[in-house]
Amino acid sequence: MANFSGKLTSSLYALISISFWGVSFVSTKAVLEKLDPFSIIVIRFGIGALFLLSIILLQRNRLLVSLRYLPHLIVLGVFGVFVHQVLQATALLAINASSAGWLISFSPIFTVILSMLFLHERMTIKKAAGMILAIFGVVLVTTSGSGQSFEIQINIGFILMLLSTLNWAVYSVLVKRLKIPYPPLVVTFYMSLIGLILTTPFIIRTKGWEALSLLNYTEWSHLIFLGVFVSGIAYWYWGKALEVLEASKVSMFLYLEPITTLIAAVLILHEKVFFINVVGGIVIIFGVIVVNGQLVRILFNLNKTK
Repeated sequence: MANFSGKLTSSLYALISISFWGVSFVSTKAVLEKLDPFSIIVIRFGIGALFLLSIILLQRNRLLVSLRYLPHLIVLGVFGVFVHQVLQATALLAINASSAGWLISFSPIFTVILSMLFLHERMTIKKAAGMILAIFGVVLVTTSGSGQSFEIQINIGFILMLLSTLNWAVYSVLVKRLKIPYPPLVVTFYMSLIGLILTTPFIIRTKGWEALSLLNYTEWSHLIFLGVFVSGIAYWYWGKALEVLEASKVSMFLYLEPITTLIAAVLILHEKVFFINVVGGIVIIFGVIVVNGQLVRILFNLNKTK
């Protein structure tokens, strides 16, 4: 029962994280008209670092870390924050938010492969079947989302998003493999701080702060959301989920991220939705259920243990 409760809680953390990340594409796209990608990253991770620091102080957690683990934190900050966010924000200059959301679903493919190579996790028939179903759902939605030909679809934005999925898979495996002996909250704070430090020179070079006066209330709301909920809470909860669940299993929740992106894109950016999008979304969700079949069986048999 205790093991089941821990897995269920970790699954909830992962679900909350991907929900915030799904909306982040829309919020980033909404602000890109006035701010360059680097300025957005600096501001959001600045807000995120301040938010996480306040939580650490309120919970009276130990803030100082051993110099031994500083290289580990720098590596996570580079892959999980700097490289990942630069790739995604730049990609959104060329593609729409919903397309970015669908493409990020390919990340579990890389995560499973890397987990097999470095974490010695097993590829089961159930995992493979679930992945195939989910990928098929993503292909359905992505193919139907535009009337353009396949050749026109392949642009720098899509390439950058695919690179970001590979980068995220590397980051998820590194979080497990490096085994930093500090709470996810503290690790996330230092990742945000490192991301802020690495991107600050770019906003200084471009004088990105001059455009802040052009932002309206709605755009500031998007930046605050990106800082507190996406850069802060989502990264924190993702780390908590990886403490209990396998890297490959946590990554499967990314299949649900396009659903939140699509809903937010329709409500906020007024992007069009096709019937096949809904079909593809259902296939994606079913694929996740198949991959996490063991957890589903536990839920089904829970009444028998009471």
